Amino acid sequence: MKQLLTILSLILGFTFCSMTDLQAQTKEGNASFYHNKFNGRKTATGEIFSNSGFTAASNFFPLNSYVKVTNKKNGRFIYVKINDRMGHPTRAIDMTETGAILLGYKNSGTTKVHIEVVSPEEGKRKILAQKQEQQGKPAHQPKKL
Repeated sequence: MKQLLTILSLILGFTFCSMTDLQAQTKEGNASFYHNKFNGRKTATGEIFSNSGFTAASNFFPLNSYVKVTNKKNGRFIYVKINDRMGHPTRAIDMTETGAILLGYKNSGTTKVHIEVVSPEEGKRKILAQKQEQQGKPAHQPKKL
């Protein structure tokens, strides 16, 4: 009986932990984008910032995490890596100019977004596909038979 109670408490504890983790892995808020003056400067991770990259700044997600950012107004989404922190307390994420263009809000300056953490594997794969698509290359090469 004692073993059963221990197992049950572990399962319930894991369930509550998972629910909390899931809530911490999503965020609704406003997105903005970096000013060009930051091009070439170091980010919080030590990477050199480029406004044409698939990176972003956020105070809500761990550095080096990967997120899917969806524009709530038009449904467009992209994947980015969090590599910097930001100084604006009312915004959830600061995208690159490329990110703002692809999400369709560059002209307005900000937009409401839904942000969710994805696995590093998914994030890296999707960012590579986005880069290839921008360069006019197919996201993957079909295997030859």
